Amino acid sequence: MAADPKKFKKKKKLGSYQYVSVIFSITLALFVIGLFGILVLQAQQLTANIKSNIELQVYLNKEVSQNQINRIKTELAGSPYALKLEGEKPTTFISKEEAAKAFIAQTGEDFSEFLGDNPLRDAITLRIAEDYQSNAKLDSLSNRIESISGVYEVTYVENLVDSINSNLTKIGLVLVAIAAILTFVVILLINNTIKLALFSQRFLIRSMQLVGAKSSFIRGPFLKKSFLHGIIAGLIASALLFGLLTFANQKIEGLESLQSQQLMLIVFGVLVIIGGIMAYYSTARAMNKYLKMSLDELY
Repeated sequence: MAADPKKFKKKKKLGSYQYVSVIFSITLALFVIGLFGILVLQAQQLTANIKSNIELQVYLNKEVSQNQINRIKTELAGSPYALKLEGEKPTTFISKEEAAKAFIAQTGEDFSEFLGDNPLRDAITLRIAEDYQSNAKLDSLSNRIESISGVYEVTYVENLVDSINSNLTKIGLVLVAIAAILTFVVILLINNTIKLALFSQRFLIRSMQLVGAKSSFIRGPFLKKSFLHGIIAGLIASALLFGLLTFANQKIEGLESLQSQQLMLIVFGVLVIIGGIMAYYSTARAMNKYLKMSLDELY
């Protein structure tokens, strides 16, 4: 009577294991790392946007001429403390007429009706470079600018600068702490996942040792497959992040302005590389453990 071929189990190949669960676990870990990395990059861009809006208000004398205004604007724009961004001017001129219209629009009161004159002054708004964004340096800059001929007064919001710098420092420390904890957890997760996946191969590994196979020969198939699985997990995690970002950009107005396509591609590339490297070294550590185990320890 012929034997039923379905009763025979397929022999295990060297380097084969339940890779679906491994890829899933690595994908999940890389997705979390990538999401955190993107959040950090967006926080940095938001920080840059906030700091680019720290300004000095330079008020001019009432008798100042147009030539003097142009000279002051040129001097301020060319100074080392002016924030120079591509396609944007560091200075903005606001005439006293424009300031009066803005005041009336905000308050609904026309002060010229009972004052008979516009008491406001022409002003130049100067955006400050990041290296000069501290109260001590802003005070020094204010005194220096006030000494320019035609300048009446220089002001800025002191509490705002202190608050921004203090909060950004705290946020930076929190992000560093989270990154350290997250990295540790992810490495531990990938390590344990691969170790458990290779557990089912421990007897096959011992059998190969008993027939005289070298350690490098036994490791080879496992390391190659784990590296490939890590890359696949990185690609899947990158695709999931891209889909999440696309969805978020459609739902949250202005979010896309905090993202750089080049940096996003770098993040995706790093995830693929990290996936391959971490899977490779985790497999190498697990293999070394099983290769050194005694027969009693395998049970």
